[in-house]
Amino acid sequence: MNIAVIGAGYVGLVQAAGLTSLGHRVRVGEADAGKLETLRAGKVPFYESGLEQLLSDGLASGLLSFHHDNLEAVVDARVVFIALPTPQDEDGSADTSYIEGALLDFGASLGHRTLVVLKSTVPVGSVARFQKQLDDMGAEVVVLSNPEFLREGSAVGDFKHPDRIVVGTRDQQAAETMIELYQGLQAPTIVTDPASSEMIKYASNAYLAARITYANAIANLCEAVGADVKDVLKGMGYDRRIGFHFLNPGPGYGGSCFPKDTQALVAIAESAGYDFSLLKGVIEVNRQQHERMLDKVTGMLGGDVDGKRVAMWGLAFKAGTDDLRDSPAMYLATALKDRGAFVTAYDPQASSTEVKQVESAVEAARDAHLLLIATEWPEFQGIDMREVHGVMASANIVDARNMLDPRDMHRLQFNYVGVGR
Repeated sequence: MNIAVIGAGYVGLVQAAGLTSLGHRVRVGEADAGKLETLRAGKVPFYESGLEQLLSDGLASGLLSFHHDNLEAVVDARVVFIALPTPQDEDGSADTSYIEGALLDFGASLGHRTLVVLKSTVPVGSVARFQKQLDDMGAEVVVLSNPEFLREGSAVGDFKHPDRIVVGTRDQQAAETMIELYQGLQAPTIVTDPASSEMIKYASNAYLAARITYANAIANLCEAVGADVKDVLKGMGYDRRIGFHFLNPGPGYGGSCFPKDTQALVAIAESAGYDFSLLKGVIEVNRQQHERMLDKVTGMLGGDVDGKRVAMWGLAFKAGTDDLRDSPAMYLATALKDRGAFVTAYDPQASSTEVKQVESAVEAARDAHLLLIATEWPEFQGIDMREVHGVMASANIVDARNMLDPRDMHRLQFNYVGVGR
């Protein structure tokens, strides 16, 4: 099947390379000339495990190509995926102007009954709105929803082994084409109306954000009553009604989806006349969690970080990615710098011009008055903490990810504080 993908970000690039692995011919439209050059050379402009190999395979097979002109990308396409950013607007709602601009660019050139598939996370009602936009342009196409559920750090595996495939359309023929498109994947397929499909994406992300926030709230309560959140959440997780997923306390959720999508869902609710107070609480508790981590650092340094050296292990919003968008680690690094601290960071993949970075975790800790573990990279659990103790000016640790064992740290004479421990 001839496919076009508009946008070569995390979602678009995984979608495009993944579809070529299923035997489809995919042409990708990307406006960024620098990114285009990188992709044509077989390189991925961000870190995502397994994606570069999938991209290289697609290029080598001749099934994958990249184009600066969207009109060129959509030539003869039976299905056009829209994978463009929908950033948060000033009122918290999703800004769909990138999609609107792209459809103006190539909509009128699409063939009869081409499927225009919204892969981007869009407000409920977007399928109907964009269908009208294209109808008014004279395009005889079908717009439908096919939300993505990729996790950064494991996106390739999520494409190949999805939990479910959701298709939002009332057009039976369009639904059948989408089922044919994904035929090589073994997953339940849910065909529903467009509004329900759009809501599934937001509802899923908001629920996962709520689980993370609940774990953090329980951790805070454990600190207050002297319980150990590790054991509490373990005891909860063995309940099959609850499970262990997304019950890891830390500095709060971040990344490109959860902060944006929770705010957008609140905005959707408000536009429908519903006060989504539960989700507003999740957002507020998450904001407070960032501040609690900052207070832990400040408290361990005697109430003032001015002039103190803080080592940070991790900058990405989570392990397995180099993504800094809405990263709690970056919030903490910036806040500490603003308060006069000297911050030195190490991250296996992520980099930022906002923070001084070094080439190893031990080097980051050199002469530091405090070590802040802000991202849950597995390699941090294998570092010789005796060596770390030896290079630090003061043996203080704030473990915002509960990566280390408090008893081991106390035996090594660290002043250790975790989350809910």
